[in-house]
Amino acid sequence: MEPGKRFGYYARLSAKDKRIYRKSDAITAVPLPDVEALFPLVQALAAALAAGKRPTVAKAANALGEAVFAQLAVTPVRVRVREVRPNSEHGQLYGLYTFAHEGKPPEIEVWMRTAAHKRTVKFPTFLRTLAHEMAHYLDLTLFELENSFHTVGFFRRESSLTRTLLAAIPRPARPPREPRPPRPVKPPKPVQLSLFGDL
Repeated sequence: MEPGKRFGYYARLSAKDKRIYRKSDAITAVPLPDVEALFPLVQALAAALAAGKRPTVAKAANALGEAVFAQLAVTPVRVRVREVRPNSEHGQLYGLYTFAHEGKPPEIEVWMRTAAHKRTVKFPTFLRTLAHEMAHYLDLTLFELENSFHTVGFFRRESSLTRTLLAAIPRPARPPREPRPPRPVKPPKPVQLSLFGDL
């Protein structure tokens, strides 16, 4: 979505929520001061997800979350890792951020297996989901917004955080392309000579 564009639901917001929406839209990145210090934690999370053991994934996800929140000087929030994604009317549920309510602290939930085949999700997808839910929490803490809306700025913050953390995982080198076989050489067209020569 282009900068300056707003989602359709903006028109239905109250004046107060519209102000929050616009503030959110103006913030485009999460300012991590020491990204490289987080790389070993990202790598540990990738290895845990590849092994497919939920308790290990949960431990690694919380370690990464705590380190990110510590760099940003905000109180950490618990990350719960669930197994198979539940289905909803809008499709599979990838992650969920629950606001603090009734004296209970806020909470992040992330699912690690697909609903259809119960396969472990790809690491970039899992990390983006975690970053998405962390971004909701940071809206209320780091950026001191009174609510967390899906705005263009929000999705830019999510993408910024995801790309920053994914830099810890080197991309596999592409195999070299095989040379194309040479095209067959067409024989020259036969030239029909005049029986009488050039008159």
